[in-house]
Amino acid sequence: MGVRTWIGSWPVLRQLTGTDPLGRGAAAKSGRSARLTPRVATADRVVKSVCPYCAVGCGQNVYVEGGAVTQIEGDPDSPVSRGRLCPKGAASLQLTTGDAREHHVLYRRPHGTAWERLDLDTAMDMIADRVIEARRAGWQWEVDETRTRRTLGIASLGGATLDNEENYLLKKLFTALGAIQIENQARV
Repeated sequence: MGVRTWIGSWPVLRQLTGTDPLGRGAAAKSGRSARLTPRVATADRVVKSVCPYCAVGCGQNVYVEGGAVTQIEGDPDSPVSRGRLCPKGAASLQLTTGDAREHHVLYRRPHGTAWERLDLDTAMDMIADRVIEARRAGWQWEVDETRTRRTLGIASLGGATLDNEENYLLKKLFTALGAIQIENQARV
């Protein structure tokens, strides 16, 4: 590369002699930056989602390529976050692709020191048995001669990312079980 070509490729010279005096467009581009492509350019589709971390409900664009999530970014169409994500939301790709993500049910027995794998059917049966036993153990037919027909043995605390429909179903389920401590942490 000659000296003239090298000086001509200098961004400050292009800024001063070209049509981009503020250096916000073509004057600031290098050959390398001109060859760059967006990291989401190869995505097959974009799925709209909501950040799973807090009650704010920031919108996310989830980029999928070949059936796998490849990138998660803020959704500029979201009236809540307008394309912005906090550090936790921006790192939520790790929820789906991180090396630390577990893909199996793990169980640690009471007083145990090691985790063991369980198949999903066994784990679901264990949960159902424990819900039934906790309901039975905490059941109150009446309190102070007032008919209550309730259980204090189980409760529900919903997460911030549950929508109205999910909260409705949880409320119905736990009410049918006789629980009275049913709450959702989200105040949106």
